[in-house]
Amino acid sequence: MPDIPPNLDWIRAAPEDATGPGPWIELAFGEGNGEDDPEAPVYIRETSDPDNVVTTNRRKWDAFVLGVQAGEFDHFVEGVEGFEPTVSERKGQGDDAGPTGQE
Repeated sequence: MPDIPPNLDWIRAAPEDATGPGPWIELAFGEGNGEDDPEAPVYIRETSDPDNVVTTNRRKWDAFVLGVQAGEFDHFVEGVEGFEPTVSERKGQGDDAGPTGQE
């Protein structure tokens, strides 16, 4: 397990109106070789188990975020209360749709 810097600035991923201890996911961005270093570490933990930290890098984190925004992981949460489809699904664009949303 890599050493986790002690003074990380953890960012809680919770709804603005959330109250209570969660559990929530928290992120911290480590230092790399400059602000835009794609290999700079990204730390992820759950508030209910803060000693268990997953580490990735900025390049992989950015790819994950883009995938979430594109709806690539929506199938994991279909049927979950509070799930809202991605913008393309709201517009009726499915996997078989052409570039303009027309089949």
